[in-house]
Amino acid sequence: MTTQAPRPARILLADDHALVRRGVRLILDGEPDLTVVAEAGDGAEAVALAKREDVDLAVLDIAMPRLTGLQAARELSRLRPDLRILILTMYDNEQYFFEALKAGASGYVLKSVADRDLVEACRAAMRDESFIYPGAITTLIRRYLDRAREGESLPERAITEREEEILKLVAEGHTSKEIGDMLVISAKTVERHRANLLQKLGLRDRLELTRYAIRVGLIEP
Repeated sequence: MTTQAPRPARILLADDHALVRRGVRLILDGEPDLTVVAEAGDGAEAVALAKREDVDLAVLDIAMPRLTGLQAARELSRLRPDLRILILTMYDNEQYFFEALKAGASGYVLKSVADRDLVEACRAAMRDESFIYPGAITTLIRRYLDRAREGESLPERAITEREEEILKLVAEGHTSKEIGDMLVISAKTVERHRANLLQKLGLRDRLELTRYAIRVGLIEP
C-alpha cells in the first residue's frame, strides 16, 4: 500500500513588483513541498486573500502600498493566528528585523539572497521554527557590543545560565546522556533545553550551535 505524499505548503506571496513575484514564485514552485497558490500586489490585498484562501504561509514584502508587510503581518496575526508569516525585504536593518518578529513573523529574509535562504525559511516556518538570516546574528552581536562600550543599557540575556551550560557542552560534542549525567538532569530535559536554544537563537542544528558557541566565546575554534 502506497502512502500519500503530504500536501505541499500553500503559500500566499505579496510584493508590489510583478517581476519580483515571478522570480520568488519560480524559487518556491520549484520545490515539491511548497506551492504558491495566491499572489497580491499590496498588503491590503494580501490580508483580503488570506481571509478567503486556504493558505498555510504568507510571504510578505516589507514595503508595499496601502498596507506595508509589517502592517499586514500584524493584521493577519490577529485574524489568522494559525497562519505562518515570513517578511521578505531589501533592508538589512535591526529595527525592521525586531518589528517583523513583534508583528508575528517567524522569519526575515533578504531579497538579495532569497534564492539561498527563502526555501529554508519557508520550511522552518512550516515547522513552527524561527528563521534568522545568517548575517543577522553577527550584526546583532556587534551592535550589542557597541552598546556595551558606549555604556548604554543592554537587552536581557538571550539565554539562561543553564542553557548556556548546555550549549557549551553540546558544542564540545557531548551526547544528551553525557550532558545529563554531568548536570544531574535527564537526557530528555537536555533535549528540551537544546530545542529551546535552537528556537531562541534561530539556529537549525548542532553545527550551527557550535558555530554560535565559538562566536560568543564559549568554546575555542
